[in-house]
Amino acid sequence: MLAILAALVPVFLLIVLGHLLRRFRLVPDGFWPPAESLTYYLFFPALLLSSTAKAPLQGSEALALAGAAALATLGSAALVLLVRRGLGVDGPSFSSVVQGAIRPNTYIGLAGALALFGKPGVALAAICVAAVVPLVNLLSVMAMLRFAHPTRPGWAALVKPTLANPLIGACLVGIALNLAGLGVPWGLSGLLDILGGAALPVGLLAVGAGLDLSALARTGRPVLAASGLKLIALPLMALALGRLFGLEAAPLGVLLLYTALPCSASSYVLARQMGGDAPLMANIISVQTVLAAAILPALLTLLL
Repeated sequence: MLAILAALVPVFLLIVLGHLLRRFRLVPDGFWPPAESLTYYLFFPALLLSSTAKAPLQGSEALALAGAAALATLGSAALVLLVRRGLGVDGPSFSSVVQGAIRPNTYIGLAGALALFGKPGVALAAICVAAVVPLVNLLSVMAMLRFAHPTRPGWAALVKPTLANPLIGACLVGIALNLAGLGVPWGLSGLLDILGGAALPVGLLAVGAGLDLSALARTGRPVLAASGLKLIALPLMALALGRLFGLEAAPLGVLLLYTALPCSASSYVLARQMGGDAPLMANIISVQTVLAAAILPALLTLLL
């Protein structure tokens, strides 16, 4: 327990620091949007590409890890559909609950994987990213089209968010270079390492800057349902599947870590763009991020 806490405490302290920087205006508010954009489009892709290209990936282990993460995500999506009637919410609000039950905050996941398992852990987390991020984009947009969007745009809207996601592209390029035996091209390795080194601190500070702690006072049935599914039910399903598929040690730990992550801030953007309940989405993100600070170390300690 102490070892896991020691590894994860700096991750959550950086989130707290980001919140304090934003709350007390220690840096201008205008700093955060470009910082988030740089992290999303440059720093994190560099980290993911470098990690996956250099990692000693084993085909069967990578496939089992990706499969367990994806199947558990589908399981959580199915569960949220089953409890829909009991939530008593309208279509737009339900679409936000769906996102809250399945979307992971990759920033926190990669930082946690690095802290707990070192650079090999980042490569394992990248496999989860490649498997889960396209899937949750697809499921989230489907939920918007079905429950929230009044004009029901064409199904091409399902493909665009996935193709435009730089994290997915970086993972796929890195895995392709790895499997081809090429690794990182000469001259780029040092550059990618420097850029990737900025990803985790800047990303976690941005997570903290986006927190709204007043959301804790507005926690209702939809927020609790999304949080229970995302932070407890989904990782338990993933753990069962991982053990069934023969995963052990670091891959199993990264699987549990990645599937127990709080909801990502990108959910709020999608809810705003496609007619979801954006205020509810913001509450879900903030509440889950706070709860994850306690639940995530407990899950890792009790189940690994």
